[in-house]
Amino acid sequence: MTGRPAAPATVSLLRNRDFQALWISQFLGTVGKEAAEVAYPLLILAITGSVTDAGLIGSVQLVTVGLLSIPGGTLADRMDRRLLLLLCDGIRLALFTLLGLLVLAGDATLPVIFITAIGSSACLGLASPPALAAIKQLVPLSQVTQATAQNQIRPFAATTLGSPIGGTLFGIGRAVPFLATAATFLLSAVSLLLIRRPLQAPQTAAAGTERRRTSEGFTFLLGQPILLYWMIWVVGSNMAFNHTGAFLAVIATAHQRGASDALVGLTLAVAGAGGLTGALIARPVLARLRPSTIFMIAAWLGPAAAVALAVVPGVLPLGVILAVVFARGPICNALFFSYVATLVPDELQGRVLGAVTFLSYLAQPVGIIGIGVVFDHAGPTWVYAAMGAVATLAALPTRTRVIRTLPTPEEAAARFAPDTRPSTDPAG
Repeated sequence: MTGRPAAPATVSLLRNRDFQALWISQFLGTVGKEAAEVAYPLLILAITGSVTDAGLIGSVQLVTVGLLSIPGGTLADRMDRRLLLLLCDGIRLALFTLLGLLVLAGDATLPVIFITAIGSSACLGLASPPALAAIKQLVPLSQVTQATAQNQIRPFAATTLGSPIGGTLFGIGRAVPFLATAATFLLSAVSLLLIRRPLQAPQTAAAGTERRRTSEGFTFLLGQPILLYWMIWVVGSNMAFNHTGAFLAVIATAHQRGASDALVGLTLAVAGAGGLTGALIARPVLARLRPSTIFMIAAWLGPAAAVALAVVPGVLPLGVILAVVFARGPICNALFFSYVATLVPDELQGRVLGAVTFLSYLAQPVGIIGIGVVFDHAGPTWVYAAMGAVATLAALPTRTRVIRTLPTPEEAAARFAPDTRPSTDPAG
């Protein structure tokens, strides 16, 4: 008798208490994060009046999350994942409580704000790999794709709620959004404590003394063709069409075309709605279309959208085009993370997810800076041409046999990956 826990029972995902507790925990934390990210620049502008400082904080956060996701992945494979998540929630609770109290006292300074933002972003980088890796332990293999699809609703719904909450609470009092964010991380930690099942396989939990090389996550990605080709596309797509960079290109184009601030705001709202729409339709799309079809459509949608952005007149149509592009993100993310969950052994989940997060975040600042430089020197047409060129290069993996015959995550697990899930047989 091995003493291994039984695999998660196949019940409705909505009735899976452990998975829903994890989802709620991450959702609450994301809402708080989004509220704080609106409040940071508002507070900086109120204190210093510097737009440069207000914009710099966003770039610093992206870089911090990307860099810390690598040790986060290693820790997710080395220590108890629940404890790691609780520690990250606790640190963010303390940081935002302290910042809120300093704001109340009138003692908040620019260095304090940046320390809070960097510390919170570091915790996000450390917490993302274990939170994603835990899904494999909380749902049966047949529901992994459904679970990752539900996960995609979280960031877009949280952005939809968190951004206006942050602005509204700041209007009530400068300290209010930061204290409210602290409360969301307290509730997030409580939700984590309600999860009954372990968040990793027993051999991973017991492997604290085993030396684990961080590079193994990158090595596994390079050696698994399905994940490698996906990552090539993800990196290229994030360079060409990350939200911040794409919004920057559209805002600059709209201003050049003489659009009012109200029209620019409406255009960005239309574009942003695409992501939430994609998250809501991810499950039916994944159920009806083959993975190869989804990959093909998503990959070549990028170059087509770049051409449309370059030639379509007006401003509002630019938002519609971006909405279509952003809608593919949640669907593709859900499918990609399903492959990670099914193809990667549990003892490597954290490091692979850390590598994925690092590469994804690394690509975004490169794209943002590139769009700004090209626009300043050559104008919008060349910006969209550059976006189209990068998107075309990223789509080239669709020409490979691996992508043309892409199996479902469940089929791929049976074909390429050993069964590393907990046994349903108490006798082992």
